[in-house]
Amino acid sequence: MHPILWLILTILDIYFWILIAMVVMSWLVAFSIINNHNNVVRQVSYALFRLTEPVLGPIRRFLPDLGGIDISPIIAIIALQFIRYLVVYYGVQLL
Repeated sequence: MHPILWLILTILDIYFWILIAMVVMSWLVAFSIINNHNNVVRQVSYALFRLTEPVLGPIRRFLPDLGGIDISPIIAIIALQFIRYLVVYYGVQLL
């Protein structure tokens, strides 16, 4: 595999896991399993928010209000996997 393709796919994979971590963290805070007043939890939550909000924010603006259910991570993960598929498909054709 070409090093540029490998780098792009690795970045997409890392961002996928960052999205998953953000979803899990938000559930744990919402169900009071972890306390958001803890410094470590707050810092991790803030870091995940800062990493995911540039992608999830625009998606949230286009989605209708579903009564407290945020499906923007699902849309982002589907889009991320689609982009990953396109990179693999067209990357292999270019090589």
